[in-house]
Amino acid sequence: MAEKRAGLKFEQALSKLEEITGKLEEGQLSLEESLKLFSDGIKLSEFCNSKLEEAKKKIQILVKSSDGSVKTKIFKTEKE
Repeated sequence: MAEKRAGLKFEQALSKLEEITGKLEEGQLSLEESLKLFSDGIKLSEFCNSKLEEAKKKIQILVKSSDGSVKTKIFKTEKE
């Protein structure tokens, strides 16, 4: 799966993850198929989470100060 993810984009991975979730929710798969899809889903979930973390680190907010100048500020979540 790692080889397949090399050129994978976030949106593609998320779409595949949604597809896997749908198939698993239907409950029509064999145990082996379910386990394989579940494993693939976990890997895709980890990939998506890492992409979101990368994006979060890159986000910057332009902040206009009281003197009218514009500065960049690293985006921080409530957890940080």
